[in-house]
Amino acid sequence: MAASPVAAAAAARTMPRVALVGNPNTGKTTLFNRLCGARAKTSNFPGTTTSLRIGSARVTPTVTAEVIDLPGLYELHGAGPEARVVRDVLSGRGGRRQPDAVVVVMDATNVTRNLVLVGELLSHDRPLVVALNMTDLAKRRSVVVDAAALSQRLRVPVVPIVASKGAGLDALRAAIDEVLIRGVAGERPADLPRADLTVETLTTWGDKICAEVVTGSGQTGDDIDSTTERLDHILTHPVYGTIAFVGVMAGLFLALFEFARLPMALIDATFAQLSTLVTRFLADGPIRELLIDGIIGGIAGTVVFLPQICLLFFLITLLEDTGYLARAAFVNDRFFQRFGLPGQAFVPLLTSHACALPGIMGTRLIPDRRDRLATILVAPFMSCSARLPVYVLLTGLLFANRPALAAVAFAGCYILGAAAAFLTALLFGKTILPGRARPMVLELPTYRPPSLMNALLTAKDQGLAFLKTAGTVIIAICIVMWWLGAYPHVGPSAEVQTLRAQASQPALAPEASQAFLDRADALQAKAQQAGSFAGRIGRKIEPVFRPLGYDWHLTVGILTSFLAREVFVSTMSVLATGKKAKEGVLEQVSTMTRDDGRPVFTRATSASALIFFVLAMQCLATLTVTRKETGSIKYAALQFGYMSVVAYVSAFVVYQTLRAVGVS
Repeated sequence: MAASPVAAAAAARTMPRVALVGNPNTGKTTLFNRLCGARAKTSNFPGTTTSLRIGSARVTPTVTAEVIDLPGLYELHGAGPEARVVRDVLSGRGGRRQPDAVVVVMDATNVTRNLVLVGELLSHDRPLVVALNMTDLAKRRSVVVDAAALSQRLRVPVVPIVASKGAGLDALRAAIDEVLIRGVAGERPADLPRADLTVETLTTWGDKICAEVVTGSGQTGDDIDSTTERLDHILTHPVYGTIAFVGVMAGLFLALFEFARLPMALIDATFAQLSTLVTRFLADGPIRELLIDGIIGGIAGTVVFLPQICLLFFLITLLEDTGYLARAAFVNDRFFQRFGLPGQAFVPLLTSHACALPGIMGTRLIPDRRDRLATILVAPFMSCSARLPVYVLLTGLLFANRPALAAVAFAGCYILGAAAAFLTALLFGKTILPGRARPMVLELPTYRPPSLMNALLTAKDQGLAFLKTAGTVIIAICIVMWWLGAYPHVGPSAEVQTLRAQASQPALAPEASQAFLDRADALQAKAQQAGSFAGRIGRKIEPVFRPLGYDWHLTVGILTSFLAREVFVSTMSVLATGKKAKEGVLEQVSTMTRDDGRPVFTRATSASALIFFVLAMQCLATLTVTRKETGSIKYAALQFGYMSVVAYVSAFVVYQTLRAVGVS
């Protein structure tokens, strides 16, 4: 029988709490995944946008502990947001319960550097366990760390482990259980500085301990072996490193689109089959239309991006585990700094070319809040995959029968979006987000094989976060948009009634009868679209977009695309043919006419619309994620307002300039 909510809450209060702390790149999150597996969730620390992972781990057959994976940091008393979060958790600030034990993860290949953080943690009155990780890598480098001697010097348990392989975890669990039972901190080392816990004094202290417990012929401290040096000579070189970076990213995105194609198609087919089942078992009416066009369509439009998001985070985690991402950030840092962005922004911005949602979520890698906000605000300028069908349609209309020029315009859309992102970051750095990007101080981690489990669990966590963040709001808006397009019902016109009467003539061939019915359905659907609330709103708002060359048809397309950009093509297809066209959309849309008989898409109008779609914020899910990741709706409002103004003004200038030089 399942426990009641009250019993579950009581159990959570009495469950011992263990905090995982460590320098970046020490394998702390890999250890967390080994301890907790799938029994974990990701959540923001209260009052911040710093993400923590919380899970439950079986310490002994009878003891289960709550484990918190805290942000990686070099100094406990640093000024960064990650240090503040760790201090708050360890001290129980704000009424939060302090951890009953702290596990600090150390890199066995770099003992001196890790001892700085250990020394700070020893000053806290919490039971401490040291997990000495990567002992296999240290052994390959002929580095020997005497764990027993280190334990004696630190006066705390020291357990050698290899988190990526699960080695030593039983001994680590036993050590955690021991300190939980004891419940008090160990005796403080006599030579640990007391009043002057600076990095300088702790380094001196760490060097002394390292000399006593580390032996062997290999390299320690800041030295790196010859293989690492040779790789870094290439991967961090201004020219070779850039070439390698382009190649790695090209491979990543090629894999992203190729490997995600099949699961995305399966998701599409699954929801299509679900719509078919609803059609079969429910009678025609508003409930069936709501389920098919509103709820099922809304869910499908969100879930279809899930394979790309999961695969993207899976691949990025693998690259991060190998140590490559730090090298790529180093190569890009100088260029990004010129525009007020940190080197760490390159992954989120590149990711945004697939989808801005994981791109914005990926800014969690950026330690400085100002830099993180700047990256979030400009990420949607990058041309995402949802813009592709719009670009194909509009460049085809703009340069009909001239594929070379259409291809140039298509590539220009990507260049324009990236230029807008960097120039906006430069502008924001001088106005609403003053200051320069935080200098990127990073340690180039050791090259090592990636953890497949770590990548899989990260992909799972980010996929669930995407669904929770974007899914519910998207579904609600889809229902609203469906209602606006479905009501009020418009009765059949005289022409529609005549066509249906002709289709019912007994002597008519089946093919001819179906042709009359298709024509009648198309006219009725177009009349419904024009007479619906969405159509009426389009006519009311048309004067706002008229200076850009848009009539009410195009205005409706623009309005519906604010839900999601890819909706534009299907909306224009409906307005052109009265139903979603399965083929020949370009030809059908190109022949659309305004109420006065003029074409809807002139060359000037097509160019104006193309510029608008490159620069406008037309993705509700992105705004939702922006609000979530920044912790405030004001940044989502700023993002929407700024991008909309930039898109409107740019489209206005393009349209009016083309008209002025005689391009109709």
